[in-house]
Amino acid sequence: MPMDYTWPKEFDELAREASEWVAEATSDLFNTDDGWLVGYSDEFTLRLAEKGWIGMTWPVDKGGDGRPEVERFVVTEQLLLGRAPMAGSFFPDRQIGPVLLAYGTDEQQERFLPAMRQGKSKWCIGMSEPDAGSNVAGISTRAVKDGTNWIVNGQKIWTSGAQTADWCYLICRTDLDAAPHKGMSEFIVDMKSTGIEIKPIKDASGDSHFNEVFFNDVLVPGENLVGELNNSFGQTMRQLEHERGGIDRLASNQRLYLDTKESTDASNPLIRQEMAQIETGYQIGRDMVLRNVLRQTPFPQYSAVTKTWCTEFEQRVANFIGLVTGANAMLSNRVSRNLTYSPAYTIMGGTTQILRNIIGERILGLPREPRPQS
Repeated sequence: MPMDYTWPKEFDELAREASEWVAEATSDLFNTDDGWLVGYSDEFTLRLAEKGWIGMTWPVDKGGDGRPEVERFVVTEQLLLGRAPMAGSFFPDRQIGPVLLAYGTDEQQERFLPAMRQGKSKWCIGMSEPDAGSNVAGISTRAVKDGTNWIVNGQKIWTSGAQTADWCYLICRTDLDAAPHKGMSEFIVDMKSTGIEIKPIKDASGDSHFNEVFFNDVLVPGENLVGELNNSFGQTMRQLEHERGGIDRLASNQRLYLDTKESTDASNPLIRQEMAQIETGYQIGRDMVLRNVLRQTPFPQYSAVTKTWCTEFEQRVANFIGLVTGANAMLSNRVSRNLTYSPAYTIMGGTTQILRNIIGERILGLPREPRPQS
């Protein structure tokens, strides 16, 4: 029996509403591919909040609308396809809010969730470090107890949006003697704190949303500890499930593909074949994301599969667009920007190599290759 991809009528109507709303809400602003990463517009964030599309799935008693996750999926896909400058709200909506709902205290939820929902609070995530790569357990940024407070020292890198963030959700080592997966804790850090230095990193596309962040004797109040002390690795992994398994990992350059398709000469059968594979690949990736959204995944690490497929797909899209655009791709335009940025898709959020190891070892149960004897 063939798969029926028809949406329920109410989801089609929501998608149409979101598509039309994005076009109107950005008509006097700007649009950009990878808008969830590089599209910072305070005005659009406020408009998105006014529409009720930040924290729309959060519980009603926590200030949200209690809407099903699949509705957020429908809206987010249209925001991405509409190239909305949504970076200012995306991290709070996708990760920080859900993490605080799961692990934060009542006081933390009451303090931080309303401002996120209102589009008045920007966040970054202090996770990656220069010497740790995709190995979250290899971090060395440390927080040392000082009375009721904590003193943080260390460095984070590839911290998206740090230069405009109000708050940083920071992963630290709080027990220096514990095993790598132990002794980690998570804190909320005021980005205006004394001792924080931010250095933007300009990437190959000319954008500077990535940053290095240095913490030099930064004081963090004790009440800003989120979840269990010395036992946050599971929390961090849950946060990565939110980060790796979303539609943002699939649709960043889908609008560019659709726009390019309109002017592509499909008389070449090889071009038609590649277009068919891309459009099939998008549907496969979309179904993977929906399994995450609907909690129908067959194993806990399913987001590793989703991100691997989706980000490799995005690179394939970029390469195809460059192929059919030809020499014009060398000009400073959307195509050249996407081509130069596309290698980052399979690096940020966990490299494909690491994710394939997770798939092999934790999902397929494959044995580790023994280390060579020195």
